[in-house]
Amino acid sequence: MFEKITSFPFSHLIRNKSIQNFAFLVTIQASNILISLISMPLLIQSIGVDQFGLVNLALSVIILANIVVDYGYSLSAPRAVALQSNDKEALSHIFSNIISSKMLLASLTSVVILISVFVFNLFQGYQTILILSMLILFSEAALPLWFFQGLEKMKLVSITNIFSKLLFLMGIVFFIQSPEQSKWVNFIFGGSALVINLCLLLYIHYELEIKLFKPRLKALVISFKENIFLFLSNLTSHFSVNGGLIILSFFSNAETLGMFSLAEKISFVLRMFPALVIQSIYPNASKLYQNDRPGFYRYLRKIYYTAIILSVIISMMTFLLAPFIVKVMTKQYLEESILYLKILSFIPFVACLNILNITILLVTDRKNLLFKLSWTMCIFMLVVSIVLGSNFGGTGLCFGLLAKELFVFFVGLVLIYKNEKAIFNGITSSLFGSHHHH
Repeated sequence: MFEKITSFPFSHLIRNKSIQNFAFLVTIQASNILISLISMPLLIQSIGVDQFGLVNLALSVIILANIVVDYGYSLSAPRAVALQSNDKEALSHIFSNIISSKMLLASLTSVVILISVFVFNLFQGYQTILILSMLILFSEAALPLWFFQGLEKMKLVSITNIFSKLLFLMGIVFFIQSPEQSKWVNFIFGGSALVINLCLLLYIHYELEIKLFKPRLKALVISFKENIFLFLSNLTSHFSVNGGLIILSFFSNAETLGMFSLAEKISFVLRMFPALVIQSIYPNASKLYQNDRPGFYRYLRKIYYTAIILSVIISMMTFLLAPFIVKVMTKQYLEESILYLKILSFIPFVACLNILNITILLVTDRKNLLFKLSWTMCIFMLVVSIVLGSNFGGTGLCFGLLAKELFVFFVGLVLIYKNEKAIFNGITSSLFGSHHHH
């Protein structure tokens, strides 16, 4: 009986590196979402709604700054690590360069924030909160997620991530009791992450025997140059995903904004599905692309069909359960929010169509094309959101966000068809043609 179970493909699935990668990435995201759902009511009770708003405002400034600290390494570094995974010397150089680059970027970004506070007196009303939030930049710089992702060893990172979030929760419960203490919320968040990330760096150094070299300035400059396109595309796509609310704030009242941001937050969580699929298959796809082209096509076909089917299920469930989800989140029946969520529930499906395009652009290292894609998306998003948002409010903006995902899919297809014709033909014949692609 047991032999029968173990011979079943499911056990292969569990041992499959990419699926494990996916599972651990999901664990990380799920624990992040869960902890933020638990900490929200706790914080609102202890520091009040207005301080809670300021803490989140400071956090959103830091999240934008974090894109500078990340500088596209979360996309380029796993590939570099995966391709050198058997060479300790090469890995040590990659590791040293990236950690040093990110620490340098975190320091520079902090200096910019300090200058804008003390010289230009910006961010009034939450300056202290923002300055104490800067610790998050250094915890981001020290996070070696990209390293473990490239080695396809995600277990440790996902466990430590949960641990750092629990530390943060304990910090809130013990140290945040009144509105005056709100300035310490993001500090505790950054501090608990930094402690855990430094432990991970020590693990990499002592257990995996990766040395930390003094980085050569030349190597740093080269890696900054190489990643400039990824960094800019991250920045624009971050705005394309999170800019809807800012745009809507020009045309709508606070109530509509609240209803929209609730639906958008939920759809943002669902939107992570295609992103997680890409992140988890990317190291393996890079190797196959280099060494086994037919295997690469077969692998992508299998992943693509599975992801599309799952995304249809996710979208349909969200559509049907929209009233229930909104009721659970807000304790009331908000018709506007339900309508927004119903429209946005199709985002995971439409976004999944794009998995192939993005994976191909990543494994072929076409950073310039990714950059083109994200800029076109950003401009399209701005135009459509302003036109639809100003005329049809939140509903218009929801349709705009859906249109953006479709638009990106078609532009991506055109870019790959024009620039990587061989791969385009290989993929299409693998998806629609014979199963024995030569």
